[in-house]
Amino acid sequence: MRGALFSTVVAATWLAHALSIPDSFRAALSRVHGQEPLVSPERYLIELAPGETRWVTDDEKWQLRREGANFFDITDTPELGTARRGTAATVTFPHKPAYNESIHPLIKELDKKQMSSHLETFTGFHTRYYKSDYGRQSSEWLFDQVNKTLTNAGVGTVKPFKHSWGQNSIIATLPGKSEKTVVIGAHQDSINLFLPSILAAPGADDDGSGTVTILEALRVLLMDEDILHGKAENTVEFHWYSAEEGGLLGSQAIFSDYEKHGRDVKAMLQTDMDGYTHATLAAGEPESVGVITDFVDPGLTAFIKQIVSTYCTIPFVETKCGYACSDHASASKAGYPSAFVIESDFKYSDKKIHTTEDKMEFLDFDHMLQHARLTLGLAYELAFAEFE
Repeated sequence: MRGALFSTVVAATWLAHALSIPDSFRAALSRVHGQEPLVSPERYLIELAPGETRWVTDDEKWQLRREGANFFDITDTPELGTARRGTAATVTFPHKPAYNESIHPLIKELDKKQMSSHLETFTGFHTRYYKSDYGRQSSEWLFDQVNKTLTNAGVGTVKPFKHSWGQNSIIATLPGKSEKTVVIGAHQDSINLFLPSILAAPGADDDGSGTVTILEALRVLLMDEDILHGKAENTVEFHWYSAEEGGLLGSQAIFSDYEKHGRDVKAMLQTDMDGYTHATLAAGEPESVGVITDFVDPGLTAFIKQIVSTYCTIPFVETKCGYACSDHASASKAGYPSAFVIESDFKYSDKKIHTTEDKMEFLDFDHMLQHARLTLGLAYELAFAEFE
């Protein structure tokens, strides 16, 4: 997740100053940890708002992120969205959920122990920073888990979507009767915004929580006989994006490729940070699913609200996160309908993200199970939706 605000603390200030240590020390520390250098001489073109661009270094990127800024890094994808501009048709979503009888038995199979087990390993990597060797290792481990899930079910394919920085994105595909596609996404990378190449970034909530939630939804979706036998109307894909923290790099690369090849994506849901409830409850507010309402497709978002009401046992709350705040923005920019759900009202979301303290011990796995119910319900409903 990108753009969350941090409270000012002495330790954070010290670490921010640490970014100005001599290059010789930076390089030495990086070699010790087997990471990329802390600061690259390269400059990157970022987009902070439509039409507002700026060339920055990595160091300047992280400074912007610490200040709460969201952006696309468009250095390699400056034309994302141009191929479909003015031609993308409006997608009509179902008026209401229609597969309760099939989905409710599946919901009972969702297992928070599975999510906890996966997240324990996933957060065990020192960092999942996309330029680090740890980021490569964690991606390879995640690929293996997805592959095992599909192999155990005996259906579907998984492939890496390769990137120049070393940490691959991952795409799992469940073929349907058409090439019309529904995408369920989360991002796999983590970051420590103070010293990305050195400090630990367990990334339990951001976005380890979303990563293991959609993996669990995939596992249970594959228990349905109609899904197993390819009887769904539409193809369903599960994506785990690399380098979200660097400016939505992995998702931009994928949706740029989809746009260029004329892929017919009917819906994309991003799950980014779905495990933290402490601030909500401490404020005396009810536990709820945060449904983002800005820079999203209104029709898909309205249907997601119905999914929450039908398949979750907690309500939803509308909230906003700003421009380019997670990977759904890449799908939207490419002209595909997208939506985004988060753990709470944005103001109560986890402030420990992007630090060493984004740990499993602060997460609520019962709440993550609610998001798994949502993900499973939406994936099933849209797999069988009859789109034009």
